Amino acid sequence: TYYTQPALLTHSIAVLRTFQDRYPDLKPATTAGHSLGEYSALVAAEALSFPEALRLVQERGRTMKASGEQQPGGMAAVLGLSVPEVEDICLQVSSENEGGVWVANDNCPGQVVISGELTALSTASERLEEMGARKVVRLAISIASHSPIMEYNLREYYQALEETTIDRPQIPIIGNVNAASLLSAADVQNELHLQLISRVRWTESIRTMIDDGITTFLEMGPGSVLTGLLRRIDRSVTGFPVDTPDSFASLPIHY
Repeated sequence: TYYTQPALLTHSIAVLRTFQDRYPDLKPATTAGHSLGEYSALVAAEALSFPEALRLVQERGRTMKASGEQQPGGMAAVLGLSVPEVEDICLQVSSENEGGVWVANDNCPGQVVISGELTALSTASERLEEMGARKVVRLAISIASHSPIMEYNLREYYQALEETTIDRPQIPIIGNVNAASLLSAADVQNELHLQLISRVRWTESIRTMIDDGITTFLEMGPGSVLTGLLRRIDRSVTGFPVDTPDSFASLPIHY
């Protein structure tokens, strides 16, 4: 986490800058990023400079590493159930003093990630399987990311955030926390303040962009996970993963 997060940010911004160099007249109508990817989206929207984003992401990685060491937790992907079904089980388990467990990511219909303390996570996973989940897969992570547990270790991250220069986004950016547009520097700061302790509302974010008229999505970063999620959210729109120089050749862009 400590080294991976800055590396992922750097890769995605390298892809973005390459795209901007090749197609200087093309401007995105809106942008969004999933969890860590939100920092790349903020750079794309000119709300953060790359150096400021990198500094924040380094502190974010350090904070998450410390959280995993001091207050171990975990995450699990739940396949085949809806968000309300998963949330009901999380609320039941959390109310039984098993510890806390929460919905962390609403990735797409039928794919929800939960996050929490280890005992609660195990109990919730068992009950979700009994409810009819197609599969519950523990993630190889010892951190309860995107849950209130993270708040105990965020003091230094919050200090870094206070020292960060944040500008008004120059293009709309849909935030993870509320799946709504971040319109001001204050909106961005509030988003980053809450992001690690809040659910990533990815399905809602994509639907917000589609409702705003977006029909073509470019995934700038390693892999094509988000393009796959996009297909499961709405097959009427098109997504293109862009992560290497060769991938630019597949884009439907003609000059």
